[in-house]
Amino acid sequence: MIDGTILKTWLMRAVLIGLAMIVVFFHLLPLHHLPPRLAGPDIITLLIFAWALRRPDYVPAWLIALVALLADLIFQRPPGLWAALTVIFAEGLKSGERRQRETNFMMEWLSVAVSLGAMTLIYQLTKVLLIIEPVGWVLAISSALASILFYPVVVAITRIFGIARAAPGDGDRLGMGL
Repeated sequence: MIDGTILKTWLMRAVLIGLAMIVVFFHLLPLHHLPPRLAGPDIITLLIFAWALRRPDYVPAWLIALVALLADLIFQRPPGLWAALTVIFAEGLKSGERRQRETNFMMEWLSVAVSLGAMTLIYQLTKVLLIIEPVGWVLAISSALASILFYPVVVAITRIFGIARAAPGDGDRLGMGL
């Protein structure tokens, strides 16, 4: 028989993959005929960050890498660059999650904002250094700002799916603290 916690963990991982595929589907719909002047939020990265901060056991590094790399390939970004940054910063957020468990939402939002700003800067500078045609600083900064402003909405959506912060006494299936 399968343990209930293991089943819930894998179910929540499947929900994350499903939400990412829904975002990809709507992103690929031909709704706009002109190139955008401002970019929208990166919802997949926001979902990963929200889940990493709220329930780090649901998003292991391999799942983050898989979802982010798939998004890189589908959105025709340099393969692996944004995915690697997402894994690095999500793991950094997960390591600080235990300290942030007792803090308020504003501190969580600030840490996500700093992470997104650093990711955007590193991403753009790497593209310039590797002589990859940059998307443009205006689009990159507008995407980062839109993502930062949209983060509370993503957190509200994750609450609908039952992704809440682990209480200080919660543990994983082996009794270890999260």
